[in-house]
Amino acid sequence: MFRRISNLVRGFFSLFISGLEKKNPEALIEVEKENLREQIAEYNKGLAAHAGLCERMMTQVKKLEKQKDELRAKTAANLKAGNRDLAGQYAYQLKGLNSNLEESRAQLEDAEKTYKELIRSRDVAVKGAREKIAALQRDITDMKMNKAMAELNEMASGMISEIGGSGDTLDRLHEMVQDESDKAAGRARVAKDSIDTSEIDIMEGEQKALEDMALADFAAEAGIVLDEGSQGGGKADSVAVEGGEKTM
Repeated sequence: MFRRISNLVRGFFSLFISGLEKKNPEALIEVEKENLREQIAEYNKGLAAHAGLCERMMTQVKKLEKQKDELRAKTAANLKAGNRDLAGQYAYQLKGLNSNLEESRAQLEDAEKTYKELIRSRDVAVKGAREKIAALQRDITDMKMNKAMAELNEMASGMISEIGGSGDTLDRLHEMVQDESDKAAGRARVAKDSIDTSEIDIMEGEQKALEDMALADFAAEAGIVLDEGSQGGGKADSVAVEGGEKTM
């Protein structure tokens, strides 16, 4: 029972953490970068210890080489001096030192080779990890761009549908306005056709008669004789002044 509850709790936490990772991939990448830096630091510590061993072995080889040179010189000097016993002892020591020196050189070579292999392995692993991180960052950027494009496309799709709907409304409104305009034009035509123009003609005739009467009164007061043709509203043909009488 407790195991099942524990598994259920771990499952919930796993789902919760997975959700957080999906929402914050950049934070997860930063954590991986920090982990990589820590791993490189620990790896470099091991490399430093191995490099120290190589240095000690190198120092040992140099020391043995120096001892070898000294023993060779002592052996040659005693042999030339006729001290064969002492020269033999030095020669025996030189032989054992040569064997030890060859073994130390072989160990140093193996250590150096191992050190170079460790360096290469570290560089390859770090390069691979960095390439994966860079690829993830590019994928995250592409994901964001794709999400942004999807949102823009969805917005554009919604706008198109909304624009289409408003276009239908505008079309209906245009039809309503056109219909009202046609009705108003029809009413204006009917009203125009209903106007009685006979009264207008009578009013124009009366206005003309009043104008002629006013002109005759003015001519009489001014002593101007109007021709019969000018009384009909024509232009005066002439004005004559003889013995104080004016004629138009």
